[in-house]
Amino acid sequence: MDVRVRYGMEAMVRSVRQFGAWPRRAVILAGLAVASVAQAANGPLDTASMSGRIQARFDPVTRQTWVMGHAAPDLCFSLSLPDEWRQTEDGFKAVLSDGELSVNLRSSQALRDMPQPDLVSRDAAALQQDYEALLGRPAQSVSLSSNGGATRWSATWIDANLPTASHDMTIETLIVPLSGEWVLELSLSGIETREAYNALAQRLLARLNVQGRAACWG
Repeated sequence: MDVRVRYGMEAMVRSVRQFGAWPRRAVILAGLAVASVAQAANGPLDTASMSGRIQARFDPVTRQTWVMGHAAPDLCFSLSLPDEWRQTEDGFKAVLSDGELSVNLRSSQALRDMPQPDLVSRDAAALQQDYEALLGRPAQSVSLSSNGGATRWSATWIDANLPTASHDMTIETLIVPLSGEWVLELSLSGIETREAYNALAQRLLARLNVQGRAACWG
């Protein structure tokens, strides 16, 4: 199966608001989804605004971009991306490719009404709820799997109106627990192959650092 997932949640939300019928919506989503990997949803459940809480710095010597963010005054994280990436309204965009990265935080407080037993499974259920509300129908399959210290949430929608050979669309997000109170959602898009996606996802997780107050910037 080809890698087909959503490309650009904000554009997708605008399109869904403009078109009410599922067939039209599906055509729009599939057109955005071809040959890309999902970004995380900014759905009905509150995610923490990253405005003013995240910074990016490109190091021309090591040819990598450092991304640093605050979940709380005493909790911060950092990760690195290969080559140069620039901050955009929706996340980060690679300069040398079509790759994009969405970084979202969600708190235990925002997930307090979810019935699942732990924070990661509550966040996964919230992501599924967000997308199903946006798409107007439940996913045909949903999976959770371990991925290098993170949990990979994946959901697939199948519909004859999707203009792809297999008539399906898959969305993925990596969920990383930062503490007992916060999870980090990392979603990649614009990655050409599954192999490239897996390699970049593994790099993100391997180089993700979580620090307490003393090590936090700002």
